[in-house]
Amino acid sequence: HEIQMRKGHFMKIAFVLGKGVTCWVLAGVIGLCGYWFCIGFPMPSALAADAEAPFNLQKVIDRARTLASKPFQESGKNVPEVLVKLTYDQWRDIRFDNARSLWASEKLPFVVRLFHPGFLYSRSVKIHEIDASGVRPVAFSPEFFDYGQNDLQPTFPADMGYAGFRVHYPINTKDYLDEVVVFLGASYLRAVAKGQNYGLSARGLAIDTALTTGEEFPQFTKFWLVKPKPGAARLTIYALLDSQSVTGAYRFSIEPGKETVLDVRARLFFRKQVEKLCLAPLTSMFYYGENTKPVPVNDYRPEVHDSDGLMVADGAGRWIWRPLINPRSLSVTSFQVFDPLGFGLVQRDTNFDHYQDLEAHYESRPSVWIAPGEKWGEGRVELVQIPTDSEMHDNIVAYWVPAKAPEKGQSIWFSYKMVWHTADNRRPIGGRVVATRTASGKGERARKFVLDFEGARLDSLPPDKPLSAVITVDPRAKLIEHQLFKNLITNGWRLVFQITVEEPSSMERVLPSHKRDPLELRAFLKLGETPLTETWSHLYYP
Repeated sequence: HEIQMRKGHFMKIAFVLGKGVTCWVLAGVIGLCGYWFCIGFPMPSALAADAEAPFNLQKVIDRARTLASKPFQESGKNVPEVLVKLTYDQWRDIRFDNARSLWASEKLPFVVRLFHPGFLYSRSVKIHEIDASGVRPVAFSPEFFDYGQNDLQPTFPADMGYAGFRVHYPINTKDYLDEVVVFLGASYLRAVAKGQNYGLSARGLAIDTALTTGEEFPQFTKFWLVKPKPGAARLTIYALLDSQSVTGAYRFSIEPGKETVLDVRARLFFRKQVEKLCLAPLTSMFYYGENTKPVPVNDYRPEVHDSDGLMVADGAGRWIWRPLINPRSLSVTSFQVFDPLGFGLVQRDTNFDHYQDLEAHYESRPSVWIAPGEKWGEGRVELVQIPTDSEMHDNIVAYWVPAKAPEKGQSIWFSYKMVWHTADNRRPIGGRVVATRTASGKGERARKFVLDFEGARLDSLPPDKPLSAVITVDPRAKLIEHQLFKNLITNGWRLVFQITVEEPSSMERVLPSHKRDPLELRAFLKLGETPLTETWSHLYYP
């Protein structure tokens, strides 16, 4: 991304889109959902007010339904080859003229700036503006761009469209329009809240992620931007999604600020049976952290990651924290949940001293929490972790999978709130794990784990309070010892425990270490019989 994204993040997208089926899982990423099957299901009441608008979600739904009744045809293929062959640096040298921003001359709180097709973005999208007078297309014009050092002479198609767009709004100071949301490539989007830099990504939808058959990448093909009123704090965007298996109609209500909230409502129509529907996928990067031993590269930085954990809250209010890892081999794990409160990829560590990177500023990367708009029912939160030897590759994917996949000809509604925020002590409110560290234990096959817990209630407990730890280890391991004590420096509590691992079986001995199954470890703190903290759930590769 030409303003605030490092070159490395473009390379992440290049790796994902350039490898196709062979790196199917690398691109997993957002959508999310509160979900219910809706053949004959009434329109949600929250959409009633929208129905009164001159252009509304129902109009996009009608387009999606009609599109689903026809064979799939890839759209936006009118980008000239000379643009597709541009290098990253050449494409980045094409600059949008900010004076041409949508609504710039009217001094509205939001403005929109456009991306030129080219480089990885070989499929254009059509963008429309909606105001009191109606709907009109935002026609492509080379006059909107400065082409820099590029010697481009082709005749661009009049209907070429754009690669995507970014939304600006003053979230840090009232005098500067910060970039707060970007839609660029397939159904990808990114957002930031106050004081943040871009980090993890989200997507409108993912299909068949982490299956050997390969992942399908739905794309947003058309957008409709509703012109905001003076002083507006929200921006409404409609989008049409299309792919081989599904079409979709989306409405994004965007409210930037200390937390940037995207309220998402959508309806999907299925051209054919989908094996795995991945709603609300998020994608991120975890290279190494304080729980990584040994560090995979000779680097001055103590940690390198966009996110450091997956957080899940089930319908009963129980919280799970899984520290992210850079695994030896592809790892796909899941948490079976009924009517979850939500899930998210979190950058819980926001201490600059733990990263020491004055360029990337990993301490200011956003966390994203997905909260369903309705009950999701039965399903699972799935976490995909992919080995990586570089911070340039997104290798973490998380999403919600409904227990029952939609069938051909079916349609479903789903809705959710996507909260881009800086991690704090509100989720969960009782107590949370702020650090996971490991070391050698007592013996050749022993391992030590050091967990730091913090939280408002935990911090207030004196050292002599009868707090206890519940530790569960994999049947292939044995808990040797553990200690729990007050950390008088942080006012939190530290749990230290050691395990020994069984000798590998004869079958395991012939397998390379990266092919052996990891051990599942869990721990939480309780006062009497009352749990006080989230459950730490960790995969350990012996």
